[in-house]
Amino acid sequence: MAAEPNDPHGFVFNPIEDREPLDVMLLPMRRRHLRTVLRIETEVYPRPWTTNLFVSELAMRSGRSYYVAKIGPTVVGYSGLMLVGEDAHVTTIAVDPRWQTNQIGTRLLLNIARDARARGAKHLTLEVRVSNEPAQKLYRRFGFHPAGIRKGYYVETNEDALVMWADDIDEVEYVERLGRIETRIEGTTTVEASRA
Repeated sequence: MAAEPNDPHGFVFNPIEDREPLDVMLLPMRRRHLRTVLRIETEVYPRPWTTNLFVSELAMRSGRSYYVAKIGPTVVGYSGLMLVGEDAHVTTIAVDPRWQTNQIGTRLLLNIARDARARGAKHLTLEVRVSNEPAQKLYRRFGFHPAGIRKGYYVETNEDALVMWADDIDEVEYVERLGRIETRIEGTTTVEASRA
């Protein structure tokens, strides 16, 4: 059940039938965001990351990039990126279930792709549950293609992961793809640069 505007947890809800274009701020994830990030994490993943894992990832500034999406004071999603040479791995991306279908995931993935390019990556990769067709559809819009299966990757459900790659993200064609995706986003997205 969706939260009401005066939900005791402070959630702000934007029902689809009464949707206005959103003003979304993407900013580097900080420890102060972890309480809400962990709440979302436990709602969307059967085996959520721990506080210690997030803190460890945030400490690796040169090889990691974590962002939160905020609408007003409310964290509504987050994403993570790990860089290894010319490859960038999407470590996590999640949107509060109350805010799904509001292009939050699109904004986060657009930011990940641009951040990876800016850091010299030529390829993006990720794993996604074989049953998660909505996420796969989003990833395909960003040029990801299936590259293999990791059997039993999600141990809590023994579900397979589809490994997907987006190649040549350093090419002008990919920049143009990102531009086309961005023009379809309703509302505004403001990105605060990382200090890493």
